Amino acid sequence: MYKIALAWIAAALVFSSPVQAADTDKPTIVLVHGAFADGGSWNGVIKSLTKDGFRTVAVANPLRGVKSDAGYLSSIIDSIKTPVVLVGHSYGGSVISVAAAGHTNVKSLVFVSAFAPDTGESAATLSGKYPGSSLASALAEPVGLAGGGSDLYIDQKKFHQQFAHDVSRNEAALMAATQRPVTNAALDEPSGEPAWKTIPSWFIYGSGDKNIPPASMKFMADRAGSKQTVVIPDASHVVMVSHPKAVADLIKKAAK
Repeated sequence: MYKIALAWIAAALVFSSPVQAADTDKPTIVLVHGAFADGGSWNGVIKSLTKDGFRTVAVANPLRGVKSDAGYLSSIIDSIKTPVVLVGHSYGGSVISVAAAGHTNVKSLVFVSAFAPDTGESAATLSGKYPGSSLASALAEPVGLAGGGSDLYIDQKKFHQQFAHDVSRNEAALMAATQRPVTNAALDEPSGEPAWKTIPSWFIYGSGDKNIPPASMKFMADRAGSKQTVVIPDASHVVMVSHPKAVADLIKKAAK
């Protein structure tokens, strides 16, 4: 009931906004943040999308596990009665890949510095496929969970350089303090059958990403038959924060 209530509230917010109600012919853009981030990471992108009349909803991704997070996202998709463009950042890419399956109203997938796993692959597997990720050395001491497993955070002192080197130090400090943890199990969980095999996809990422190696993202984009892949020179893992217009522009293309 709790998940259903949250999904209903999210949908109600989407359709009650006077700004977003401007163009009912456009799809709803559903934005899914990844690990160590939150819905606020999409603020710049949302401003650009709503200005052009798109309905948007930034989902509070639970970051507990791929299957359970995808189930939560699926309930939100079910509550939206328009075509949907699903956008995922980082681990959120794994979630949208699974959640979109079986939803005929999902028309496009956009991967923003994101994982696009195939069946049986995990975020950890893909992150280690090519050299370049320094995430492991930037993590803080894991926080043990009562039910087993642990939550992972990026060390706040290392957050700026690791996660968001191309945003201001003050903004990175705020992001570090408000980061949401991901379980270690979620990063190791094998993916189910991915929707990118049947739904058109677009990719954007930075060449300076230190969380997911750019070579890994190129591999995933090529494998998925990306309609367009945009690489932002020297951009960090949070390309939607440092380059919101470029991300919004690609989402608008996917929305057509």
